[in-house]
Amino acid sequence: MTTTAYRSPATVARTAWFPAAAAVFVCGWGGNQFTPLLVMYQAAGYSAFTVDTLLGAYVVGLVPGLLLSGALSARFGRRPVMLAGTVFSLVASALIALGPLGVAWIAAGRFLTGVAVAVAMAVGSTWIKEQADLDPHAAGDLGTRRAALCLTLGLGVGPGVAGVLAQWGPWPMVLPYLVHIGLTLIALPIAARGVETVDPATHRAPVRRGLPGTTRHPRFRRVIVPMAPWIFGSCGVAYAIMPQLVHDRLGSWSLGYSTLLTVCAIGAGVGIQPIAKRVDRANSARAVLTGMTVLCAGLVLSAVAAAARSPWLALATALVLGTAYGIVVVSGLLELQRLARPEEIAELTGVYYALAYLGFLLPSALAALSGVAGYPLLLGCLAALALAGTLVVARHSRRHLPDPGR
Repeated sequence: MTTTAYRSPATVARTAWFPAAAAVFVCGWGGNQFTPLLVMYQAAGYSAFTVDTLLGAYVVGLVPGLLLSGALSARFGRRPVMLAGTVFSLVASALIALGPLGVAWIAAGRFLTGVAVAVAMAVGSTWIKEQADLDPHAAGDLGTRRAALCLTLGLGVGPGVAGVLAQWGPWPMVLPYLVHIGLTLIALPIAARGVETVDPATHRAPVRRGLPGTTRHPRFRRVIVPMAPWIFGSCGVAYAIMPQLVHDRLGSWSLGYSTLLTVCAIGAGVGIQPIAKRVDRANSARAVLTGMTVLCAGLVLSAVAAAARSPWLALATALVLGTAYGIVVVSGLLELQRLARPEEIAELTGVYYALAYLGFLLPSALAALSGVAGYPLLLGCLAALALAGTLVVARHSRRHLPDPGR
């Protein structure tokens, strides 16, 4: 892997973050475009367990990618690692487009999708934040909010377009992925012009083994860890479980409805993020608690929707859980920003998102348990678990605060 020329902060324009944003956006697009198509694959003969397993399969690539890509980017630079992740996203769509030839192609594509999303989250988000930090006129949290917004927009627009193309376009199992491949080919040369924020002359330490030291901080373990899996756990319930529970009530509109739930959940997450930032306080976990409270309400509503098998209640559930997602993802990143040392921010962001994406295993877990208990009961148990995590966060909300002068 080659390094790239380093430019001093004085040469960085305020629009320098656009190339990184383009790469993060297309990786987010590729990461979530598969989600609304779950009902299509199920209608094609795949079992619910297989479909949910394929949804969560990219966690196998995502978790190690999150844990390794940050350290690699600290050694070799943000830009080359982000470019590699964008190429992985392109190849992943090509493999999934070969899905009609066999489920193994989809599984391989989902694995590479996980690696690409991992790089976007750990490296791309850090790259955007560091570019904002180089602007002396930018607010301290501007980069964090930009990174969360770019990723969330990709996660929302991608499935929206994919679902529309699959519902009304030709070649539903191929065309959505071809569109993403085209967009990625456009984004790659744009990302290649991005400004490097790591000086290779001063970052030649070997790749770190083990987790960053901040993961042992009491506030990380007692505020961030109990909340993080619910970030994408909320999304998994909103637009993976809910559509499958009501699809037989929708007839030929099930794919369009699944797309609607995905877009509404992510749209609610995007819309709430500016408000979530205002709720955040450095002297408490108020924003995290707010998000967890909304999450608990959404999970209770999901249990009711599962019992009633109502498409309208499922839609309301997606909106509430999407709102919870938007609050917790931003508030968690802001907590992380206050805790992290500058030299470990990319690695720590990777650990944070690795914990977050554990929640995407929920649909597979619930599908496996659905033979033992019904979804209303299972979702009610999830609500109880989320409430327990909320109580842990509440107990430590004002404890172990980081040094403000750090």
